[in-house]
Amino acid sequence: MRRLPLCAVLLSLANFATASLAAANADSPVAEAPAPSKQSSESHFPIGIGVKVSTLGIGGEVAVGLSQRSNVRFGFNAFSYGHTFDKDGATYKGTLDLRSAQATYDIFPVHWFHVSPGVLLYSGNKVNAKVSVPGGQTFTLSNTTYLSDAADPVSGTGKLTVYKAAPMLLFGFGNLVPRNGHFSATFEIGAAYQGPPRVALNLGGTACDSSGLFCRSIASDPTIQSNIAAEQTKLNKSASPYKFYPVVSFGFGYRF
Repeated sequence: MRRLPLCAVLLSLANFATASLAAANADSPVAEAPAPSKQSSESHFPIGIGVKVSTLGIGGEVAVGLSQRSNVRFGFNAFSYGHTFDKDGATYKGTLDLRSAQATYDIFPVHWFHVSPGVLLYSGNKVNAKVSVPGGQTFTLSNTTYLSDAADPVSGTGKLTVYKAAPMLLFGFGNLVPRNGHFSATFEIGAAYQGPPRVALNLGGTACDSSGLFCRSIASDPTIQSNIAAEQTKLNKSASPYKFYPVVSFGFGYRF
């Protein structure tokens, strides 16, 4: 009987095993790759946008969810309002300009209630006024009465400004990035520390004594300039209690 070499037998067994495995794989169904989970397809940082009306003005904001109970928010506010009034014989034609940008960190200790420390990154809130006293009319500066000269009536400007940045703390209800659903409504109340308002008063023209006999230029008369400075100090003292600006806000939002 003829003997086969050992190497030939081993090669035949190897070929048979390979062919068997190939046939088995061809007959068995191919396993499908698992479908990506819905959770993995969603953004890890949900985003919401909103519009609001507040005591800081009309504005918009965007929020990013950082965790299940916290967001970071950025927003802007703007509004203008004009008003004319009389004080101590002078007419003030004023304009309130509200301009600000803010950032807050929303913490949700319970479902919808949030505490939001933050900062007004920019505060351009101010009041500008044009001051005028018609010729022949009296007005008062620091308890001293003057008469506006008919040929060169008194006029000038007034301005009220606050700090350019301000820390703030808000409390409210609603979540701009709801974890369930897409639409939201928000309400907030709090305050921003804007510092004591600062008033600047500048006047020009010619002022006379109450009899109208002794007249002098406001710009060059040291007594009148001293009375203007005293009036400015009095206005600053009256405004100093308003260091905290109240913030009340209503808004609506949508989460992507």
